[in-house]
Amino acid sequence: MTIFVDMDEVLADTYGKHLELYNKEFKKEISLKDIIAGEIWDNVEDIHKEEVLKHAYVPGFFRSLTPMKDSIEVMEALYAQHEVYIATAATQFPTSLKEKCDWLDEHMPFITWQHRILCGDKFILNGDLLIDDRVYNLEHFKGDTLLYNSPHNVYETGYTRVSNWQEIANKLL
Repeated sequence: MTIFVDMDEVLADTYGKHLELYNKEFKKEISLKDIIAGEIWDNVEDIHKEEVLKHAYVPGFFRSLTPMKDSIEVMEALYAQHEVYIATAATQFPTSLKEKCDWLDEHMPFITWQHRILCGDKFILNGDLLIDDRVYNLEHFKGDTLLYNSPHNVYETGYTRVSNWQEIANKLL
């Protein structure tokens, strides 16, 4: 099987990093449990939205993301059994391309550069399965899809959802 896996909010905890930075910058104590739905910037005080939107432009943001629980072990097992590619938007933010490559080198060195698709739009992907947290990436994919749960997609319907990497393992290994 040819499987494409997104990075942000699927392999790497982008939402959590935004929360961490917001709490540090504004001396707040918001946790993921406090958020019902929406983007992180939809869940902060209006006067702080612009600052939160700037996080992804700060050098080091993508490099410092924490891997999602169990993602490394499950990805390694998937990679051993299938054709697995990282497919991530990496051209929107100036430093993200290099930082995402460095992040993969550290956390998932078994995924070689030949299996990394760092792109702007994922419409070109052609394979059996796409695992992503953004519906706009899933809606044009011709194969099967898994929508990785995130607060920003809780109201999306019409896709098979997964909440964690153990669920992915149960479906694919």
